[in-house]
Amino acid sequence: MKIWTRRPAKADVEAVVSHYFGLLRAGNLQEAEQLVDHASMRHVLKSLWAGSAGASADAEAASGSVAADAWEQDLAWLGELELGGFRWGHTGSHLSAEVTCRARIIEVSLGFWVKPTDAGWVVAGPSTLW
Repeated sequence: MKIWTRRPAKADVEAVVSHYFGLLRAGNLQEAEQLVDHASMRHVLKSLWAGSAGASADAEAASGSVAADAWEQDLAWLGELELGGFRWGHTGSHLSAEVTCRARIIEVSLGFWVKPTDAGWVVAGPSTLW
């Protein structure tokens, strides 16, 4: 996990989030988890799946034509996601990252925040924002 002795600049936080997302897209989940003070990876993946390619596949799963947990078994769908723009909260501590799938902004974005710890400042998250 990246630790700063002083509050990091927005560009530094955006670089960490971009690197995190690149690792996620490549299926390097453990490495992505190590980059930030991390929330549940399963929750992040499930939310991204539901907000993107999974919307139509969930209906198929309910009808029995697709395995309900296919999104967990085959992570190839992550490669269709791209990181969109960043939006910072008014305090400068919270960052929302848009996610696109096939060039369309999906329903869920990833939220990160900068927080102080005993060791220094870290990027935490992501939360999933609908």
